[in-house]
Amino acid sequence: MSRSHPQTIQLRSVGSQQTRAPLSPQLAVQNPSSHSWASLSGPPPWALGCLLALQHILVLASLLCASHLLLLRSLPAGGLSYSPAHLLASSLFACGVSTTLQTWMGSRLPLVQAPSFEFLVPALVLTNQKLPLAIQQPGNSSHLLHPCEGPGCHSLELRNTSLQEVSGAVVVSGLLQGMLGLLGAPGHLFLHCGPLVLAPSLVVAGLSAHREVALFCSGHWGLALLLILLMVVCSQHLGSCQLPPCPWRPASTSSTCTRIPAFRLLSVLVPVACVWIISALLGLSVIPLELSAPTEAPWFWLPHPTEWVWPLLTPRALAAGISMALATSISSLGCYALCGWLLHLPCPPPHACSRGLSLEGLGSVLAGMLGSPLGTASSFPNVGTVSLIQAGSQRVAHLVGLLCVALGLSPRLAHLLTTIPLPVLGGVLGVTQAVVVSTGFSNFHLADIDSGRNVFIVGFSIFMALLLPRWLREAPVLLSTGWSPLDVLLHSLLAEHIFLAGLLGFLLENTIPGTRLERGLGQGLPSPFTAQEAWMPQNSREKAAQEYELPLPLQNLCPCIPQQACCLCPLPEDPGNEEGGPAEPGETADLLPGFGEQYPRSSREELRPH
Repeated sequence: MSRSHPQTIQLRSVGSQQTRAPLSPQLAVQNPSSHSWASLSGPPPWALGCLLALQHILVLASLLCASHLLLLRSLPAGGLSYSPAHLLASSLFACGVSTTLQTWMGSRLPLVQAPSFEFLVPALVLTNQKLPLAIQQPGNSSHLLHPCEGPGCHSLELRNTSLQEVSGAVVVSGLLQGMLGLLGAPGHLFLHCGPLVLAPSLVVAGLSAHREVALFCSGHWGLALLLILLMVVCSQHLGSCQLPPCPWRPASTSSTCTRIPAFRLLSVLVPVACVWIISALLGLSVIPLELSAPTEAPWFWLPHPTEWVWPLLTPRALAAGISMALATSISSLGCYALCGWLLHLPCPPPHACSRGLSLEGLGSVLAGMLGSPLGTASSFPNVGTVSLIQAGSQRVAHLVGLLCVALGLSPRLAHLLTTIPLPVLGGVLGVTQAVVVSTGFSNFHLADIDSGRNVFIVGFSIFMALLLPRWLREAPVLLSTGWSPLDVLLHSLLAEHIFLAGLLGFLLENTIPGTRLERGLGQGLPSPFTAQEAWMPQNSREKAAQEYELPLPLQNLCPCIPQQACCLCPLPEDPGNEEGGPAEPGETADLLPGFGEQYPRSSREELRPH
């Protein structure tokens, strides 16, 4: 019997128990550590929801500070017309707006939007391969760039120009990604991405950040190892420990007190707070010079495009923007699949993927227009946090969006994030990225991994996606066409790990012959995760599919949407429309397989508060 049998249900224990054989739903029910607290108690209370949102903010801050620090270090010497605090505030504001739109009318998954490393790689290529430029500014017109021919032209190059060009690439990326989403192409291509395409992409996405994690942890390995140890102990060894009963809910809505696994739910916030305090007491909290603000940042500041110069659009920025759009689209589609799989939802339909990518593109355009050198995309570390704490909620995602907007309006508060020691940021990224890697490996069981065809596809996709960027770093001179924009495009694409893994996996999966059951697609069902969904009753799948529908006020506008953008709305024959109207999005879903079988009706409505 193949290990990809659709009836096989594997239990992932949160506590110290280790189970190697498949367990029945009855055994899963008997294990108290195998249930998500949030799914048993409905949406999290507002107090706990704020703590979970703050936890996601800390993970987002790790990505934000890491990306900006690496980018600012790559810029040429010179001054900036605005402080790094304003850069962080602009990025946080755009991330907050994008997160709110994504959760409300995009893919409708609780996904936090952040400046991912897929934006950083082309930005570094753009700044490191910058041509010597002489800058002229006649009157009030925009900058005109001409190749520098005289001696000493390097001194004329300013960091402002480099950031302007990177911001222009971010705007191009957002426009292209939004256009791809409106056309619906990524959503329809996603139907042909089975487990053998998504799983290698997730593995590579987790492994691709190891250099940045090692760089930040090397600042002080003691703090980094202490943080990692505390996160592992809280999330795994103490994951099933619960606090004494506390009246988290009013007596009118709940007759019994709710016990919460606080160590697991706060397995990021508590370790970061402890290590942050220890580092402050030892005097180890040093703000990097690149992120330090030379002047006092204002308490309140309204981001608007006209405060600084406009983004600079050049052929090189256009090339970098194309690579950003392609890489972030593949990364976001992987995030959608991973988050849906963790929440036990069917694979996102094409209309949800199209809406999600369109709104991510809108967020990137907003970030670029505000002067941010990095766009917005679905964050793998934040999805890894959802898997780590075993709880995901739309309420928490909305709170994250509001907190990001509030921090974006106050550069002084945004700059407080830079006081987190770099080893702490590296430790947070290390644990969350490791969870993404392990989740990617766990998806291999959906296909017949014993097949020689599948073994080749998995090994070739992962190895080549890690090999080609390393080869490019070691011998960049071998890839030189003589035209700078084309060099930027090729170097950017070949340096994007997840783009290479997704492209190679997609081409091999759809060109090498194989049965649908061998590929993990099931029989007669188009979803890439049907091997996992086969045990779900049809009624449960239809109810779960309603999670991706537009909110009711927006559904009434679907008939008015032009035919060119009809891919943003569910088709009338979609299963989600057969139950008589939309359902409110599930606030929190259980993340452990086999939990749904204990409910007689097998409906997501039983996990929602009444």
